[in-house]
Amino acid sequence: MEGAGVAAEENDYSVFALPPEDVNQRLKALMKGLRSDFGGPEIEPHITVVGMIRLTKADALQKFKSACEGLKSYTAQVDSVATGTFFYQCVFLLFNTTPEVMSTTEHCTACFGYMSSTPYMPHLSLLYGDLTDEEKKKAQEKAKLLDEKISSLSFQISRLALYKIDPESWEKVAECSLD
Repeated sequence: MEGAGVAAEENDYSVFALPPEDVNQRLKALMKGLRSDFGGPEIEPHITVVGMIRLTKADALQKFKSACEGLKSYTAQVDSVATGTFFYQCVFLLFNTTPEVMSTTEHCTACFGYMSSTPYMPHLSLLYGDLTDEEKKKAQEKAKLLDEKISSLSFQISRLALYKIDPESWEKVAECSLD
């Protein structure tokens, strides 16, 4: 009976849109520059498509597979470098809510049965932290100095990934390429 309990163990999962490798390297350099001044943990550049949802691994994989079917790659266009009120949304890139961005998210959240209490805000966090409003403003300005064209960045999203989210770590469980 020992094995039975393990198979049905539930964890927190999220679906992230991953930037292409060249953009990923550019973002990592920017994030590193911000961390050197403002601290915070190192994070992988990602745009959350489906927020944290508690599932078994088998269920998460099955839902991810069906979410990826028929999805097309799409363009993510930065609207601005913004600051937020949460640790996980300290300084971030805010993306335009184009029909492609919104329909991809609606499709994926429906496949996962994910319900959000707030409207979807496509963003890519550059810095996690509990900073004062003044520090956030400085970090926001520093981001624009480190990468002057960051506010007009546009790139193709052609990969989605399913991540298992633990308080201390993230683990990529699966990835799919979009047509």
